[in-house]
Amino acid sequence: MVTGVLIDWGGVLTTSMADSIAKWIDADRIDGEHYRAVMRELVEVAYSGEDEENAIHALERGELDGAAFERDLAARLLTLDGMPPVAEGLLTRMFAGFERAEAMYDMLREVRGHGVKTCLLSNSWSNTYERDGWDEVFDAVVISGEVGMRKPEPRIFHHALDLIGQPGESCVFIDDIEANIVAARALGIAGIHHREPDTTILELESLLRLPLRRA
Repeated sequence: MVTGVLIDWGGVLTTSMADSIAKWIDADRIDGEHYRAVMRELVEVAYSGEDEENAIHALERGELDGAAFERDLAARLLTLDGMPPVAEGLLTRMFAGFERAEAMYDMLREVRGHGVKTCLLSNSWSNTYERDGWDEVFDAVVISGEVGMRKPEPRIFHHALDLIGQPGESCVFIDDIEANIVAARALGIAGIHHREPDTTILELESLLRLPLRRA
């Protein structure tokens, strides 16, 4: 019986990361191919599970502030003019295209209405979260930069489970990054790899044996 739902924010409770990044690439005239090569290298290290660390680890734990990360990332990137992009506000511009995925918020309200505990479990990039209405959908909130831990580290999952008072074996974790799902499953937490709201809600309905889609 599932008694707890842990859920990511960016790309899960919002529209996709890829869509937001694509809008930013167009607006800032970023060399998209070069950007993808740079980020591929950074992200592979950040989510590989190996001991090697980079700026993403520090940013997500809150050990590196956003402005410092922006300067580091801007120095690695190029615009179509062959120059680095403006560093100041880089992260804000990257995530400006995020929009709330209202179907996912509706689903969480239904979940809580049936007595299932919910917890936001998000890796932050020094970004601002729109927290309006969070009391209606979350029993607990865990944001990596605020707690000094990050996914896929086991300790952040244990912290989230402790906050909602549920064992891992009774919980499900929803995220759009596969490495985080793998880490959760290693702790006995069921995982749903989010790609779009309809399929995620359908999978969660099956696990909870509850109707979660509003007419």
